[in-house]
Amino acid sequence: MKKYIYLAVFVVVIYFFQSFFLATGGIGADSLSYFGIAADFPKIETNLFPLGFPALIKMHHFIFQDYFWASKFLHISMVLGILAFSYFKKFYFRETVLLFTGKTLFFVFNIVSSEGTFVFLLYFLIYVLHQKLHDLIKPLKFVLLASFLMICLFAVRYSGIYIYLGILVYFGFQFIRNRTFPDIMDWFQFLALSGFGIGCYLAFNYFSFGSFTGEHLRGAPAQFYPIYIFRDLLGMVNVVDPFLGIKPASNSFGSIAFQVLIMIIDVFILKYLLTLYKRKRSLINLNFHHLLWSIAVIYTLALFVSGLFQQIEEMNVRMLAAANFCLFFSFLLIYYADLKSDKLIFRVGSFFLVFLTLYSLKIPENYLRNKAQIAAQMPKFEAKKYLFDNEQAEKITTTYEIPILKKSYQYQHTNSQKGSIKQSVAGTVNPKIKWLKYDTIPEKSSVLYTSELVLE
Repeated sequence: MKKYIYLAVFVVVIYFFQSFFLATGGIGADSLSYFGIAADFPKIETNLFPLGFPALIKMHHFIFQDYFWASKFLHISMVLGILAFSYFKKFYFRETVLLFTGKTLFFVFNIVSSEGTFVFLLYFLIYVLHQKLHDLIKPLKFVLLASFLMICLFAVRYSGIYIYLGILVYFGFQFIRNRTFPDIMDWFQFLALSGFGIGCYLAFNYFSFGSFTGEHLRGAPAQFYPIYIFRDLLGMVNVVDPFLGIKPASNSFGSIAFQVLIMIIDVFILKYLLTLYKRKRSLINLNFHHLLWSIAVIYTLALFVSGLFQQIEEMNVRMLAAANFCLFFSFLLIYYADLKSDKLIFRVGSFFLVFLTLYSLKIPENYLRNKAQIAAQMPKFEAKKYLFDNEQAEKITTTYEIPILKKSYQYQHTNSQKGSIKQSVAGTVNPKIKWLKYDTIPEKSSVLYTSELVLE
């Protein structure tokens, strides 16, 4: 057990310091939107994102008076919270530590987005569902805790409705299969109460903003192209992979070929998981794993369908974080069942934690220095209302050498572009200046253009 405690400490250290060496500090466009909502509290002007994550940022901002540090300590407290809970509650501590060596938790806790909080809440919902399926929790406590966590999930990300749908499908299947499903009324009460809570939130949005989830603000999806549908399908297959989620933005032949190679690896991982399940099914609680799989499958499919009707990101690690988390957790529980030696899985997890760290820091920067430079210039732009990156045409390309093949290739990293860095830092320092995707404001004097900022 000691080696898992040491690995847990290593995880906390990496998760705390990693973003300091990213040019933007792990802050992207959505992060600025969350900061903007938090800065507007209690006056809310949009329901494009639910209020849960911005509210938590606002609470931490009262302490740190800085949005970067508020989000940093919010996320690290969640990492510590999950690890401490797992250790003291003796809830699969080894498996929980290894979850942090995978791509999903590494990604969601090292960028500023609602996915970190979403997965944090999902972990505790899974715990409550686990206790119920193992008959370790009283009915009333189960109904209240599970409903509260389910409503909180929706209040953090609207896609929480897909978690609810996954549980509903599982419940419906169990009911049809066996009408004497144990504690059926407890599950019904949980689904009814949490559904009522979600309905109340949707009603609040509708009467306050005129839409249920800000759907009118996202716009229609971009025109369908086979290449983007194919990329989404590759992303959906990749949901079974615990560690590899590399997805270049380029649509070049080399990029697509690489992603197809990852897909082939993913298929073998899925085959191994199914083989492992068949071999150890007598040693595990089948209902619990079927529940995790139901959540993962429904979440993935629902998100894909949702992307066909509204403008959201393609299927990637971030978007499918919840589904991958459920599958990885299930895989680890099955793997550890009646395991004679954990050397292999421990070494694999440790290797990929180091790999993911090095991969994310392939172009290390000093974020705190960037932040200090931009923060010193922001007071003279206090009158500005909007922020726009007008340096998108100035591309910075990185060249990578492949020694064995004696070849090189070039790639443009989105978060390494000067304009993107300036926008992220400036929007963090003063989130009341709202970032713009397009330069559509007629009164140009109210717009802070990134070219007006100096970053050495």
